[in-house]
Amino acid sequence: MRKLALDDDILLNIEKPARYIGHEVNSVMKDKKAVEIRFAMCFPEVYEVGMSHLGIQILYDMFNRREDTWCERVYSPWIDLDKIMREKHIPLFTLESQDPVKEFDFLGITLQFEMCYTNVLQVLDLSGIPLHSEYRTLEDPFVIGGGPCVYNTEPLAEFFDMFYIGEGEVVYDELLEAYKKWKRAGKSRKEFLEMAAEIEGIYVPSFYDVTYKEDGTIESFLPNNPHAKEKIKRVVAADMSQTTYPLKPVVPFIKVTQDRAVLEIQRGCIRGCRFCQAGMVYRPTRPRDINMLKETARAMLKNTGHEEITLSSLSSSDYNELEEIVTFLIDEFHTQGVNISLPSLRIDAFSLDVMSKVQDVRKSSLTFAPEAGTQRMRNVINKGLTEDDILNGAGQAFEGGWTKVKLYFMLGLPTETQEDMEGIAVLADKVARRYYEIPKDQRNGKCQITASSSFFVPKPFSPLQWATMQPMEEYIRRAGIVQEAFRNQLNRKSLRYNWHTAEVTVLEGVFARGDRKVGKVLEEAYRLGCIYDAWDEYFDYDKWLQAFENTGVDMDFYNLRKRELDEIFPWDFINCGVTKSFLIREWKNAMEGNVTPNCRAKCSGCGAASYGGGVCFEGKN
Repeated sequence: MRKLALDDDILLNIEKPARYIGHEVNSVMKDKKAVEIRFAMCFPEVYEVGMSHLGIQILYDMFNRREDTWCERVYSPWIDLDKIMREKHIPLFTLESQDPVKEFDFLGITLQFEMCYTNVLQVLDLSGIPLHSEYRTLEDPFVIGGGPCVYNTEPLAEFFDMFYIGEGEVVYDELLEAYKKWKRAGKSRKEFLEMAAEIEGIYVPSFYDVTYKEDGTIESFLPNNPHAKEKIKRVVAADMSQTTYPLKPVVPFIKVTQDRAVLEIQRGCIRGCRFCQAGMVYRPTRPRDINMLKETARAMLKNTGHEEITLSSLSSSDYNELEEIVTFLIDEFHTQGVNISLPSLRIDAFSLDVMSKVQDVRKSSLTFAPEAGTQRMRNVINKGLTEDDILNGAGQAFEGGWTKVKLYFMLGLPTETQEDMEGIAVLADKVARRYYEIPKDQRNGKCQITASSSFFVPKPFSPLQWATMQPMEEYIRRAGIVQEAFRNQLNRKSLRYNWHTAEVTVLEGVFARGDRKVGKVLEEAYRLGCIYDAWDEYFDYDKWLQAFENTGVDMDFYNLRKRELDEIFPWDFINCGVTKSFLIREWKNAMEGNVTPNCRAKCSGCGAASYGGGVCFEGKN
């Protein structure tokens, strides 16, 4: 009989105890004595957010297909339980066995967003695992990081034994086999890390030394161990139809952020938006086979009882068989009341036609992401959308019965002028005007246009990684300019405007492009009580400012200085396929406002063809 890690008194006195008890439908139970490897898979956020993440579902399924491995899940305890665990000295535990994380062979942590970094320290701390990798012994799990933030691991370098750079489906089996071999040989912790460092895509930060110039920039980044490679190549699954995919995803007990089946239709994006890290590091674009998707959808819906399925992709409209998969889902499941959601669609007649098939237009809103208010700025970021595209798409949507539209923009992009800022309000107003051009007797009341702006953060491996950010006060000033422009629009009663928190933006900027020196800020902020920084109600900017002051680290060095094209970046040791020369070329194109065609229209020689698959080889024998 499985014993819960938390007693009834605790469970009855915390919010949502179902976050911590496990045993959900499709969760995997094994005999821990019958396996050689125990892997704790962690999403360092609250259960509802972590359970919505596809990557963990994929790895959980993949690991548990191995007879020698039991993969279990662990999430960050919410604030109420965090306090109780510290007071009562309860170690962090996994959901399946309820065993302490410290007893596992591996702790894998997915890194999705910079503002979750203090939660990584919370997970290590509550587990009783030394925060710094150098102090861990054979009694501690090996801590491995993965996910999109590993394209700059350096702010977290001291806290992880290793990082997995690339797609999880590729070399984990090799790593686990190496672990079994090491364990049987009874060797030292360092010797396993040396074996791991030999595997493509695995980066062991302790095997590298960084030296700095007088101005604080990096002078050299070199291996200090013969097993470590000078360059770590991102690992990529060349054929997405041959990878494992969960047919029986775990079904949560409580409502989670994405409470539905998720079907990844392709990986990567052909568009080449210059602000977008994902569009660069997930190259080349690789679609999944249509028949594989149909069978997977059928199995997932049968095995979960979900009433909604999301077709997941960075740009769903660019999946060649989108219409076929949507038609299949409608034909197969319409009698069962299954809803289909289609995020990441472009504004065109084809997408709207597909949307109208799957959505009740009276209830839903359409989401478009023009990203910038003027054509000049959309050319700078290579958005590949004209104002005519936006207004025609909105017009077709309104004529199709939609009355609510959400528009997403970015403020603080390089070369931005006041005209670009005010252009956000002007474009939103033009969208509203397009609605009121429809004869009154054919309209469904008033339209509602909600515009939201986040502040641009330069990310590693994007062409805008050289961009200078702004001081926090400047972001707030720019949002004020946009807000004032909204007040001056003809259709202001149909328009709404909101913006992202500027304080979070400047911190995200530091950790997105920071080096090893900012790790001590992270640790100090955690010591001062910072966790759940992605949540407005728990984010405490004053504590962060105190952490920078206490550690003597200058935030402006990371955000406000000009970066030269030949500067060594903290992530330059990673080969992600896309070459630095291509990124420099695209940075220069951005500064000149030149547009680069998408990957299907013309190959731009970015370097991703070296992976030998996907869109780079479409139609070529």
